[in-house]
Amino acid sequence: MPIRIGAQIQPQHADFDAMRRAWQEAEELGVDTIYVWDHFYPLYGEPDGKHFEGGTLLAALASSTTRARIGGLVFCNSYRNPQLLADMHRTIDHISGGRTILGVGAGWFERDYDEYGYTFGTAPDRLRALARDLPLIKHRLAKLNPPPTGPLPILIGGAGEKVTLRLVAEHADMWHAFGDLDTYKRKSEILAEHCEKIGRDPSTIERVWGHLEGWRPLANDESIAAGISEITVGIGGGDDGGYDLRELREAIVWRDSVNA
Repeated sequence: MPIRIGAQIQPQHADFDAMRRAWQEAEELGVDTIYVWDHFYPLYGEPDGKHFEGGTLLAALASSTTRARIGGLVFCNSYRNPQLLADMHRTIDHISGGRTILGVGAGWFERDYDEYGYTFGTAPDRLRALARDLPLIKHRLAKLNPPPTGPLPILIGGAGEKVTLRLVAEHADMWHAFGDLDTYKRKSEILAEHCEKIGRDPSTIERVWGHLEGWRPLANDESIAAGISEITVGIGGGDDGGYDLRELREAIVWRDSVNA
């Protein structure tokens, strides 16, 4: 299976026009997947810096590109009614011509909750809500008319061993988390155990993985042999309001060399 490269063009500290140019340039470079994220404030740098909302950005991304898969890493289950989240992604899937991924997670960034009036609660509270809402998302996707144009896979973000990975086994087509290769292998084994309990083949779940220190620690034959399907590259806005895609360009060159 060829390895893929995904780019999370982070919607912070940047102007929208620069963001759109970055999406289009990333696609021209040959990136496999382009992701936004779902927050209301920057996660690093100036805490009150420029920032844009993820759902409307995903629709803009769909209409600004033609080839790459698109999605969010990941949409917060707490911020929208789950059936609305499903309908949003179905609609965006039509805009994109069937290239959309529905990425979702339990949520964690407390400032988003506090500033926008959502109840933060506890991590177990948010995970229980995600477990409740994933079947609703799938039920709504099955009822919508017209249905999604493409496969509209569900991606779950997170690596909690008792609950999140069980939810991945039960509901996800794709799984995303962060860590070094040893962390990935350990979490992957636990995911396989959850799959075994419900009679699911763990190889049916695409593995999308990122490293907080960049893509290079994962760029090796061992990562590919361990079953990582896609390595993500995070790209934040710069002081000039734009994006530097040099890291992404190098990652794509590496991908092409190993897939040749």
